[in-house]
Amino acid sequence: MSTEFRSRFPVGTTMSFAQYMDIALYDESIGFYATTGRAGRRGDFLTSPEVGPLFGALLARRLDEEWFALGSPEIFVVVEFGAGPGTLARSIAFASPECSPALRYLMVERSIEQRALHAEHLDGWMGDLDAAGVDTFVRDLHPGPQFASSSTAPDGFTGVVLANELLDNLAFDIVRHDGERNFERLDVHHAEDGLEFVVAPTEVPASLAPVLASAAVGEWMPLQEQAVHWLMSSIDRLERGVVIALDYGATTAEIAARPEMGWLRTFVGQERGGHPLDAPGSCDITTDVAVDQLGTAIEPTVMATQRQVLERLGIDQLVEEGRKIWTENAAAPDVAALWARSRIGEAESLLQSGGLGDFLFLEWTV
Repeated sequence: MSTEFRSRFPVGTTMSFAQYMDIALYDESIGFYATTGRAGRRGDFLTSPEVGPLFGALLARRLDEEWFALGSPEIFVVVEFGAGPGTLARSIAFASPECSPALRYLMVERSIEQRALHAEHLDGWMGDLDAAGVDTFVRDLHPGPQFASSSTAPDGFTGVVLANELLDNLAFDIVRHDGERNFERLDVHHAEDGLEFVVAPTEVPASLAPVLASAAVGEWMPLQEQAVHWLMSSIDRLERGVVIALDYGATTAEIAARPEMGWLRTFVGQERGGHPLDAPGSCDITTDVAVDQLGTAIEPTVMATQRQVLERLGIDQLVEEGRKIWTENAAAPDVAALWARSRIGEAESLLQSGGLGDFLFLEWTV
């Protein structure tokens, strides 16, 4: 445990797990994502955009679908929350979607370190913007595509709110019930010999109580208020459009049924990490997204697997196109031919059963 963390959380103090998780992941001085945490093959975990550009090419097709459905507006705003190093935005830009002339793509990211990476290899870069700059960015009529980043998101726009593997990282509490609608939660206490879980009685939001009570008596489960609030605020931000979230998920009862709280996971260096209270700030902390908790805000318009959606968007066609390009250029391959060949391996990863292919693709139409 670092000296700085000890100063924030002195011996003898107690905080909720959600408070602890927010510090451990996002604190600007000691948080995992603000310091060392990275997605990618050389990072701590691999997300769909980091597999390669194929995922971004397919999401670009989904953006085009929405742009046409909205009547091809002159300004089409895409706000990506939890943009990390900006890999998805670069893949979408490389795909040159038909909505590009209208596209305003804003990467919202809390980490200053991550936002510093956003400008790399992006034409139409407009900078890291404050709130006033964001408002101008999403409303000015200038030819697109344009890209920017910020720690804040706009309100009142037409387009898409996008979140790939964000909700599993939003801070959550850990609760259980006794069958009589009485709830307890796990707090984090700083004892003389380190951090430990302690049990305390708690109240839960009335809107979430029935969903939480669907879990077996005495089983610990995540209480994902922040994820629910994010969904509600994202829907409120849109005048017209769609909220799209991709993540691994299940129902609250299914999550709680996993033995020994197997839903509470840490990752570092592409490997499963240790206990979430060990060395705060040194690893990712994550859980499955409880889709029925999100549904207490509003039921999704679309709920499918990533495999199903990518197949609908034409992943097989892009793979076959890649095979043809590679075959025609294998004797003297250029960069385009090598990228085309990589689609085969990328598709296998993106569609994999028991892996990324089973991720949930959720949409809420506004």
